[in-house]
Amino acid sequence: MLIKTLGRVDYAATLEAMRAFTEQRGPDTPDELWLCEFDPVYTQGLAGQSDHVLDAGGIPVVQTNRGGQVTYHGPGQVVAYPLVDLKRLGIFVKEYVFRLETAVIQTLDSFGITGHRVAGAPGIYVRLDDPGAHGALTGPADPADPFKGLGKVAALGIKISRHCTYHGVALNVAMDLKPYRGINPCGYAGLETVDLATLGVFTQWAMVARRFGERLDAQLSP
Repeated sequence: MLIKTLGRVDYAATLEAMRAFTEQRGPDTPDELWLCEFDPVYTQGLAGQSDHVLDAGGIPVVQTNRGGQVTYHGPGQVVAYPLVDLKRLGIFVKEYVFRLETAVIQTLDSFGITGHRVAGAPGIYVRLDDPGAHGALTGPADPADPFKGLGKVAALGIKISRHCTYHGVALNVAMDLKPYRGINPCGYAGLETVDLATLGVFTQWAMVARRFGERLDAQLSP
């Protein structure tokens, strides 16, 4: 996989570049992984409902063709876009999502943070009271608050076209988290969103991007 660290780029231009790459690629086109960072922007998925944007506060809201609901991208977040041929890799969408989440979990673990999956809610979550705890989440979720005690540190939204992937996963490093209050993150009212800095990990964007890229490369290479 060719890993391209793009740094801070324009969201709309990057979205169009992903679409073009996917539309033009052939069966022998090498897979790529783009690692980037954006100026503040809300992005709506195909299932996105306008009422999940509570107060955009002047931040642009961009409609996209990925799955999922509304999320936020901004400085201090590593956004990873794997451009992968799933047919060539020999896996289906469910396995692809599992591998993306595994790469997030492995990256967090390298910083002493334990990531967790929550059934039916793609992305990765952490225990707010003990982010390094290795115990699995146990027991049924509280129906009144299924994310009680958890914070979301990575959001996932993908698109598959002719068995090739684009869009991807965003891992929060050191952000201004206030814009998350302007939305119901991923469609969940009151869901707390955190970053590595909130969890006591102070590191550079480039370091997280490198480690995350390595883990994604390992998960998505034949």
